[in-house]
Amino acid sequence: MNSTYQDYLNPRKVVEHYIHVKENLNREDSSRYAISIIFIIICCIIILENLLVLTSVLRNKKFHSAMFFFIGNLAFSDFLTGCAYIANILLSGDMTFTLTPVEWFIREGTAFTTLCASVLSLLAIAIERKVAIMQVEVYSSDRNCRMVLLIGACWIVSIVIGGLPILGWNCIFNMEQCSTVLPLYSKKYILFVVTIFTIILLTIVILYVQIYYIVKSSHGEVAAPQTLALLKTVTIVLGVFIICWLPAFIILLLDVSCKVKSCSILYKANYFFGVATLNSALNPIIYTLRSKDMRKEFLRVLCCFNYFQRNRTPDKCMLKLRSSSSLERCSQKHDLPTSPIMKDCTTFV
Repeated sequence: MNSTYQDYLNPRKVVEHYIHVKENLNREDSSRYAISIIFIIICCIIILENLLVLTSVLRNKKFHSAMFFFIGNLAFSDFLTGCAYIANILLSGDMTFTLTPVEWFIREGTAFTTLCASVLSLLAIAIERKVAIMQVEVYSSDRNCRMVLLIGACWIVSIVIGGLPILGWNCIFNMEQCSTVLPLYSKKYILFVVTIFTIILLTIVILYVQIYYIVKSSHGEVAAPQTLALLKTVTIVLGVFIICWLPAFIILLLDVSCKVKSCSILYKANYFFGVATLNSALNPIIYTLRSKDMRKEFLRVLCCFNYFQRNRTPDKCMLKLRSSSSLERCSQKHDLPTSPIMKDCTTFV
């Protein structure tokens, strides 16, 4: 046990593992710093976007409903993803070799946890949509309980997945099983993460396909416009998710299958993870800007920020929404007793 703790606190262990999997530790990519700056700028955009979402949801009581709290949870996880990735970039390069294994596990585990929370938040939103349209009567207490359970499960599972390596699922004592992309992680752990993320993706696809067919099959004339809007949203959601995450999945699968120092593309893995992080920048656009009232709230928040900067009157910024929310309008327009899916429709899924 003492030996384990000593290895966890020994910076030399990190160097040993990188020497084992890397061809040349001293070889610097000339474009690395420029790419790092670009990714840091993207992460700053992610942070600002999701802060805007969180501010809008918390500030306006009209958005204090289960679905918008799920949107807020997604924004919070994406906000942390941006912060974690910036920290990861700043602690990479030469800084990597000053870290102890514990610090290295925290650096990578934090990024894994926040990315996993973001993906699981997308799954939670799909589950909430599916359950909501299947219920003829939605009771507030049931919905709040479901919301707390889904959000809580999202973070518990993410923390467990991100924390498994520091708890012992690593290759400190078995270098032959080490990942090339993440030299202190076991290849079996990498395969486990890819499998989990693939299952999540397939589950999201299945849920949205079911939602689409449920909407399509209910009251043709009423559901037709909704069906087209839903199809558009689902296509955007799944298309962006796959485009952003597929390169990272492929590089991780190559990492599992390739022998040490046999796949040079693995040394460029950070770029593929950067593309996956873009999903956190696009989520606010997909899940919030498709709501007309959320767009209005965004403008009011920005207006208030502009007021503080230029000392303008905040009266217009603080006005409440005059029109009912898209959620309320949809419920009023399609409140049909034989069409349960219309009771909880929104402008996004």
